[in-house]
Order: sequence, then structure tokens, then C-alpha cells
Amino acid sequence: MATSPGGTPMRKDARANRERILAAAEAVFGASGELGSTEDVAARAGVGIATVFRHFPTKEALIEATLIRQFDRLNEQASRLAGGPDPGRAVRQLIVTLIETSSTKLTLISLVGENGQFPPAVQEATSQVQATISGILARAKDEGAVAGDVTVDELFLLVRGFAQAAAAMPAASVTRERAIEIICRGLAPPR
Repeated sequence: MATSPGGTPMRKDARANRERILAAAEAVFGASGELGSTEDVAARAGVGIATVFRHFPTKEALIEATLIRQFDRLNEQASRLAGGPDPGRAVRQLIVTLIETSSTKLTLISLVGENGQFPPAVQEATSQVQATISGILARAKDEGAVAGDVTVDELFLLVRGFAQAAAAMPAASVTRERAIEIICRGLAPPR
């Protein structure tokens, strides 16, 4: 059950408002970056600005919570993939998922923390995702679908580069699919 900033359980309507605010913040800050405003978030969520500030006392707190929500959803998706029967397919789907969520996530990441240091809650959410993805890679390595020396950091670098390139110069879906296939072949052990 979700709790309020004071630690007490939230009412159902308050939880629904919080979720609408976070979804709106993802859209607003994902599209506008630091130029996005809490007023834009409130309007998009269909709530008053006071409701936004009741849940998130500052714009920074709202952005941080939005980023954590992104990491939590990514971790849920990765956890589902980790339990699948085909580790190679799980890695491919993981790459697709990471690419599809990268644009907004990268924008949000650029708005939190200072000097490359993230708030503790963001660090914790990041660590959870990395651990889940590391498990997927380990299983794929054990099954021979991924080379034994591939690291999570290398996978993130490839995905981040792909996502940034695709955002700067969108490609046709067939080109995107082919590029993902090339990444997967590059991760495979040498034959």
C-alpha cells in the first residue's frame, strides 16, 4: 500500500491522484525537460496545483519520484523477462524495453542529482534494476546466448547510444529492428 510523505497509508483516491500526477510528470518532463512545470503536470493530471504539492512538496521531489517510478516499472518488466524460458529472447526483449523507455528516463536522469550523484532513493532503484538485468545476462551467458564477458554497463552503454541516436534521428521501424538484431548478434559468443 502506498503511503503519504508522512508515512501514513493513503486513501484510494489519493493513490489514484498520485499515480495520475506521476504519469503526467513523466509526459511533461519527458517532453520538456527542465522547462516542464508543476502547473503543466497538474493540468495534464486533471488536479489542482495544491494536490501536486501535497504529494510532492517540490518540483525536484516530483521529478525524483517520477524517475523512481520509471525504474520500478522497468524492474518489473525485467523481472518478468527473467522468468521466461528463453534467455536469448529475454535479452532481446530487454534491449527493446530499455530502448523504448530510454528517452524519458535519460531526460529525467539529467534533472536529478548534482555532480553525477543521485539521491539515495534513485540509487536504490537503479541498483535493483541493474541486479535484475545482471541476472538476465548471467542466465543468457549460462545458456550460451550471450558472450561470457558482456557486462551490464556495456549493455547500458549500447542501449543508451542507440536510444540517443534514435531520438536525434528517428529511423524506420524496420531499420530499428535490424539495428537491435545487430546488437544481439554482437552480444552473442563468437562462433
